[in-house]
Amino acid sequence: MADNKFRSQDTLARCVPMSMLQSVLSGKWKILILWYISFYNVQRFGELMRRLDGITQSTLTKQLRELEEDGFLHREIYKEVPPKVEYTLTEIGKSFVPILHEMMAWSETHLCPAGYVNPYSSAEDNENITETHE
Repeated sequence: MADNKFRSQDTLARCVPMSMLQSVLSGKWKILILWYISFYNVQRFGELMRRLDGITQSTLTKQLRELEEDGFLHREIYKEVPPKVEYTLTEIGKSFVPILHEMMAWSETHLCPAGYVNPYSSAEDNENITETHE
């Protein structure tokens, strides 16, 4: 598993797993960022800006950097004009995808109104997600 800032000896001495998870995922947009990258395979900054209605460029930049620092995302910079940067899930990020799916299922059950139909629930979509993150 890739190293990240949470695996230092100092951090291990005061490890409270749920508190650490809250620290990693705090931020209004982080779960949605991970969802869009994992489900839609959105990799470019501009695509994320378009999908995350209401996020500012500086907030997206900050939260992408934090997710990268925490080991969830990998940032690939291509030497092109104009510059091209893509974000992909690391092994840590991929291991979080099933949890995102559970969170989506829980949200549908407990937060969505009666009669809600999940536009992401087709067998084909679920198959694509599984193939992408195995």
